Amino acid sequence: PQPTANRTGVEEFILLGFPGLWHSRISLVVAFALMYCLTVIGNASIIALIWTNSNLHTPMYFFLCNLSFLEIWYTTGAVPKAIGVMLGSSQTISFSACILQLLFLLSLGSTECFLLSVMAYDRYLAICYPLRYSSLMNSVLSTRLALSSWLGGFLAISVLAFLTSRLTFCGPNVINHFLCDIDSCLALSCSDTWPVELATFLVSLIVVVASCVVTLVSYIYIISSILRIHSAHGRKKAFSTCSAHLSVVMIWYGSTMFLYVKPSAQKSLDLNKLVNTFNTVVTPLLNPFIYTLRNKEVKQALGRAFQKK
Repeated sequence: PQPTANRTGVEEFILLGFPGLWHSRISLVVAFALMYCLTVIGNASIIALIWTNSNLHTPMYFFLCNLSFLEIWYTTGAVPKAIGVMLGSSQTISFSACILQLLFLLSLGSTECFLLSVMAYDRYLAICYPLRYSSLMNSVLSTRLALSSWLGGFLAISVLAFLTSRLTFCGPNVINHFLCDIDSCLALSCSDTWPVELATFLVSLIVVVASCVVTLVSYIYIISSILRIHSAHGRKKAFSTCSAHLSVVMIWYGSTMFLYVKPSAQKSLDLNKLVNTFNTVVTPLLNPFIYTLRNKEVKQALGRAFQKK
């Protein structure tokens, strides 16, 4: 067994980022920086738009505000450091900062899973019980559901972060990634990683699969309810309120399940890196555009905001 002193054998990790020629790394830096700026501007605009339009002060848009706020922090937790890694100016990360980044990103990712399932449940109530919707989904319930999503996300991952911080690292200390994730830590650890792998699998199962089942069941009821609407206009109107959410759900759950719902740490760390790029850089950027382009009320509010100017 490894002596306990070895736990402090590795004080910091070196993040590889995307190894390659300087000009290709610079192209990536520009792309990451551009997408990061657009993500922050896009999501902040949605929050400002909902905040300033009283007709958007409904549970659906309250949850969307939470999602946009989360996306800003999710991409902030990954992209600035990734840019530093690619430029070669900030390739090292201390052990405690690595665990902190892991906790921050995975907690926000888990919160997003819960929030998306809450949003699906909200659409289910709105479409299947239109007359009772305002009394069922009141401000108290919507606040509780949003708060539970945030608390649940952070509590579930704090267990994983604690277990990962107890792992022993004796070297090498090079992480083949632009951020700290569980798979990379497991690959470098020289102690028994089975408890962390099992905990990761169980937490993923609870967070990702359970929230995905809630979303899926909600949409089965939503679609069957929409199909029972006789008028084509009514069907189109009902589906338009949830099509944006459905697009976001499919993108998010697809990539998240690939990354985390598996019994063992995947050997293909390069593929993980690619999917992580999609999750931390591309998805937060897509969300505001999907919601703006596919949502009539948001488009109208946006039009009014530009007319005022």
